[in-house]
Amino acid sequence: MLFAHEVYFIIGFFSSLAFSDFLPSGQYDYGFNADLRLRKREPTQSRIVTGSPRIDGQTQLRPDIRDLQKDEDKWNLYILALNWMQFTDQDSPYSWYQITGIHGAPALTWGDVGPTPGNEHSGYCTHVSILFPTWHRPYLALYEQVLYNIVQYIASLYPQDLRDRFEKAAATFRIPYWDWAAVPPDGVSVLPLIAGGSSTVNVSGPNGVQSISNPLFSYVFRPFNSSIFPDFPYNTWSETKRAPRPVNSPNATSNNSFVAHALDVHLPSFQQRLYNLFSNYPNYTTFSNEAWIPSGDNNGTYDSIESLHDVIHTVGGGVYGHLAIIAYSGFDPLFWLHHTNVDRIFTMWQALYNDTYVVPQSAVYSSHTTSPGESEDSQTALTPFFSNETHFWTSETVRDHEVFGYTYAEVANKSRAEVVATINRLYGNFSPVSMLTTPSSSQQHGKRQETLLALPGPYGVNGLSWNGRTSARPPVDAVFTGDKYREWIANIRVSKHAMRGSFSIHLFLEEVPSDPLLWPVASSLVGTLGIFAHRGVHGGKFDRKVAGTVPITSALMHMVASGKVRSLHAEDIEPYLKSNLKLRVSLVNGTTVGAHEVDGLHIEIASSMVRAPESEHMLSEWGKVERHFDLFA
Repeated sequence: MLFAHEVYFIIGFFSSLAFSDFLPSGQYDYGFNADLRLRKREPTQSRIVTGSPRIDGQTQLRPDIRDLQKDEDKWNLYILALNWMQFTDQDSPYSWYQITGIHGAPALTWGDVGPTPGNEHSGYCTHVSILFPTWHRPYLALYEQVLYNIVQYIASLYPQDLRDRFEKAAATFRIPYWDWAAVPPDGVSVLPLIAGGSSTVNVSGPNGVQSISNPLFSYVFRPFNSSIFPDFPYNTWSETKRAPRPVNSPNATSNNSFVAHALDVHLPSFQQRLYNLFSNYPNYTTFSNEAWIPSGDNNGTYDSIESLHDVIHTVGGGVYGHLAIIAYSGFDPLFWLHHTNVDRIFTMWQALYNDTYVVPQSAVYSSHTTSPGESEDSQTALTPFFSNETHFWTSETVRDHEVFGYTYAEVANKSRAEVVATINRLYGNFSPVSMLTTPSSSQQHGKRQETLLALPGPYGVNGLSWNGRTSARPPVDAVFTGDKYREWIANIRVSKHAMRGSFSIHLFLEEVPSDPLLWPVASSLVGTLGIFAHRGVHGGKFDRKVAGTVPITSALMHMVASGKVRSLHAEDIEPYLKSNLKLRVSLVNGTTVGAHEVDGLHIEIASSMVRAPESEHMLSEWGKVERHFDLFA
């Protein structure tokens, strides 16, 4: 049963923060003396999730992380608060260890919300579930609330001549998001440099400028308990890793440069998937989660926000990276930047399709408080997140994100048409619709002038795409027939735990590198479907299939532009793909397996005739999705 005691956690200042005569390496030194240790208290925290307060009645914006960096005062407070939280004693329920541990390992009980029978070894997160987007909303709000309270306290510690300035910045603080689907500024990677460039960072705090551990680079366990990581090499690493090298070594270090390169290569695929989700997934059930539901005509509903989210985990974590394992992923600081963006995408989707929401479905996998087969609906408790002393938040009560005191610039006071225009601007760059220019400088295709979707380009991305700086642009008549073009996708379904852990399904055109470790950064890579899976307790369950897509259109337009195929039309593309589309499968440990070894794997090539939007305030209109052939069955 669930326990909902009327309890608040108010923890003494020095009982949870690791102060001693000598501060741990990497922790900011606030210069507290013995008297202050007795008189000062850390920020009061509560397990009741309220979010952060409105200021003068105004809901505050969660910023893009690159924009937050430009606000020097708020940025310093953010880095200091992360550092504070990561150095908070792991026994505190508001430490980095315990807040991030709500998601998966170490399957702790948080807020006295005990496990239901048989679920003692699971975290609270919901995956392959109708609750996937909604459960993470109060989770992010709790994380934001904890950081907000720390930020307020740190601002109060600045010298009197600076205190008002920092307290003003602190009042409007909200957690940032990382937009992994948008084209980054010129000359930089999709992965923000602050998250992977250096393990230390300079910060200006109440006791001056100091060099501290970079809290966005990694999390260091203090102390490290190898028992929560039952398998090698995780049970030897006291710090989170990304694409660790040497692979499978106790002495491995993160290779963030490789992760950045891989994210850049995958950007066209990420963006095409997101653009397709916005334009062709108007139903919450199919949009929300990756469960594959067999039906006679579901060729156009293989993808979901959960499946797209998965590949950010697998590519961002890399081989053996913590981010690539469900149970371990929350410890990596990228998790929070990533999931804040997923919530942002969810709010944008809600602005488009606000008449569809959670409907009853059976849970597929267990969580700390849910067993497989239990019905989940809009009134299901989103545990362990309390809305008051006795009740939990539900999907119905979190439907409006502003209940937690935050919003995003893309939806704040925006009409549906304005949200659509933002989607076209941010995420239409690798779609054929971005070929279209304003009427004043347009070509004719059919009897209709090209529409008002002038987008900048080409882009400095490394992926196989028609709109990169090294790519030529294909002729309009090789892509469009009248006002329509053919969108090509690979529909993939597979058993989630077929390989007893996370794995990746890669598609290439023509050439495949001989070294599997280079597959995520190959110039011939079309895209990857990342299967974000549990290890251990869930690993023996092979029965449930999940689904996702790899868009092929942008890569094919590159081939059209380079003269390797005549057009995007079916009579040209189908034989080309049959001869040149290559499949490979790799595991989270870097080893490879044959496709025939992957339980339930099925890949079909499908397409749809899509009508380009007539203005920036409209989305593309998809026709019936037609199956062409099986790549693997």
